[in-house]
Amino acid sequence: MRRAFDIALPLLLAAALLGLWEWTVAAKQIPPYVLPAPSAIARAFAENFGSLMEALLSTLTVTLEAFVAATVLGVATATLFAQSRTMERMLYPYAVILQVTPVVAIAPLILIWVGFDHINLALVIIATIVAFFPILAGTTLGLKSADFNLIDLTRLYGASRLQTLWRIRLPGALPYLLSGMKTAGGLALIGAVVAEFVAGSGTATGLAWRIVESGNRLEIATLFAALALLAFTGVLIFAALSLLEWALLRRWHESAIRQS
Repeated sequence: MRRAFDIALPLLLAAALLGLWEWTVAAKQIPPYVLPAPSAIARAFAENFGSLMEALLSTLTVTLEAFVAATVLGVATATLFAQSRTMERMLYPYAVILQVTPVVAIAPLILIWVGFDHINLALVIIATIVAFFPILAGTTLGLKSADFNLIDLTRLYGASRLQTLWRIRLPGALPYLLSGMKTAGGLALIGAVVAEFVAGSGTATGLAWRIVESGNRLEIATLFAALALLAFTGVLIFAALSLLEWALLRRWHESAIRQS
């Protein structure tokens, strides 16, 4: 009953806000090229369903490829940091620099270096850069947060560094990794959209270009439909990763065990 209420409450709020939006546009006679009504956005979505889905597929493909790449690179780099303090001291500052550098500033360089003949690879690289740091930071913290009593016990029994990593550090870091993945999933989508904006009209086929194209044509309802589709996709990515987190942690970790 409580879970149904938790789901219904935000849906009721959304319905009320959409109703208020619809009424305001009609009552104030706001031009559709300034602010279209929700009903106009729904019609635009239905009329452009095929092209919007095709654009979404392009953006989602880049997003998923970047997310997988960021996860693999983040976990591998964090594992390296956990095994070697020297490597962490040497490389971690550069990871921070990469994180704080605006991606829109380096995206044109990546596009030039990779080449417009390999535009999808450039988009994936840009999105990977955006999604990389949360996984690196979360996994590094998790690997460092392992129970030192258990680590000392494994050493007492003659376990190797690899065995300690596999049996103690990585399982203990799993909640931190999954938390970083939830953040990185949304960032990968943002990075894909930013990359498509930077790529421009000649090569981009994703939702970002549909947004730019709709704005240039003053098809504001279609623009809003593409934005809503992006937001909905981001929610679905977060929900899927939250479900993965619950499935992996629900039997043993405090964060996922239902409180009585």
